[in-house]
Amino acid sequence: MTVTEAKKSQQMPLLTLTAMVVGSMVGAGVFSLPRNFAQATGVFGAIVAWAIAGVGMLMLAFVFQALAVRKPELDAGVYAYAKAGFGEFPGFFSAFGYWASACVGNVSYWVLIKSTLGTVIPGLGEGNTVLAVAISAVGVWAFHYMITRGIKEAAAINRIVTVAKLVPILLFVVIIAVALEADVFSANFWGGSERSAGALFEQVRSTMLVTVFVFLGVEGASVYSRYARKRSDVGRATVLGFLGVLALFASVTLLSYGSLPKDDLAGLRQPSMMGVLESVVGTWGSAFIGVGLIVSVLGAYLAWTLMAAEVLFVAAKDDDMPRFLKRENRQGVPIAALIMSSTLITAVLFVTLFSDDAFTFTLKLCSSLSLIPYLLAAAYALRIGVRGETYEHDRGRRGKEVAFAAVATLYTAFLIFAAGIEFLLLSFIIYAPGTILFVMARREQGRRVFSAAELALFILAVVLAVLGVLGLATGLIVI
Repeated sequence: MTVTEAKKSQQMPLLTLTAMVVGSMVGAGVFSLPRNFAQATGVFGAIVAWAIAGVGMLMLAFVFQALAVRKPELDAGVYAYAKAGFGEFPGFFSAFGYWASACVGNVSYWVLIKSTLGTVIPGLGEGNTVLAVAISAVGVWAFHYMITRGIKEAAAINRIVTVAKLVPILLFVVIIAVALEADVFSANFWGGSERSAGALFEQVRSTMLVTVFVFLGVEGASVYSRYARKRSDVGRATVLGFLGVLALFASVTLLSYGSLPKDDLAGLRQPSMMGVLESVVGTWGSAFIGVGLIVSVLGAYLAWTLMAAEVLFVAAKDDDMPRFLKRENRQGVPIAALIMSSTLITAVLFVTLFSDDAFTFTLKLCSSLSLIPYLLAAAYALRIGVRGETYEHDRGRRGKEVAFAAVATLYTAFLIFAAGIEFLLLSFIIYAPGTILFVMARREQGRRVFSAAELALFILAVVLAVLGVLGLATGLIVI
């Protein structure tokens, strides 16, 4: 079978695209929500946080939906939109940052799996022992081999896994809802003794990176736009997947406050859903959630590895990455990009050996790396809306879509503020060295490496990376 024939045979219908979105978002994050939110806030703060995150991410979903329709020629959405709107070097940063975010997120999946198994196998600890890292590395390359068999086969497996992993989460929601203790829920309503607007703002702010992490993947269908059977399915899959996942995440978070006191929730071992269900039904609940988590996380790992490789591959086809990343195997899989992704995942796994809280560190770093690509995509939608580009024959939708894009842009800018300076600097420790790939691509084309504006952006990235390294060296930034 030729590469072209392989691609035609791998077109995805709406259901499969929606499963890719759900499969991308429902991963490690949902199983850690009770503890992460309890450490930051109470019921009221959680409601406010999910309202902000829900509206902000829904606007971002609408942005990807609109761009899929208005810019059908742009594949691998996040990267392509940044390049079209702001130039080749910002586009490269978006592609590289999105790819690095996906790889770091995949590391958090392995950490959480091993932490879950660590409850019965002490040698795995919190997922960052030598044994845990070694087993995870084997898993990385086992998945790598499976993906090389073909995109369609991997997507079909993901659809099955998506259904399988939703069952324990939905059952958790039903059981916790039925067993909810009104007095415990009421006692947990406020996040602390201080009930000021300032205290509430700080509580909500501290949850923002958690909400970003669990919603990563909202753009999953747009990344796979070149495989969609119908272009309009890309937008539909994005919004359908998002709304279902939002309802699920909010339910898991809020209902957990009716099971245990806030301080007890905050002290649970991750994945904290295990402890919540065990407190209601006994030890079988912990084991049940543990099995569900492993299925869920492996499914999300599959989806994110696919998306990471796809972004590098499309960037290489547009000559914004080195030529070697264009290589595909006989099944149409971007093999060079996949090898590079699996290699980075393995490398970051070994870094977790030096982290005191590997899961929280990888969660926040993954979220921070994704913010610049999201911000550039939202800003591009706002730009074409303000200019009226592509709205010549559809003026009625312009005002609404400009409003959506404006809210999405403000929301992603707020997230960068909420993340804090330390994770912004850590992000640029990864961004700055990645520029080597951009330099390689420009030299392969015989072009000038940087324009004046690109050089200024590169210098800024290097300065931020140096500040990040100094922060690590002096202990001001702790991993």
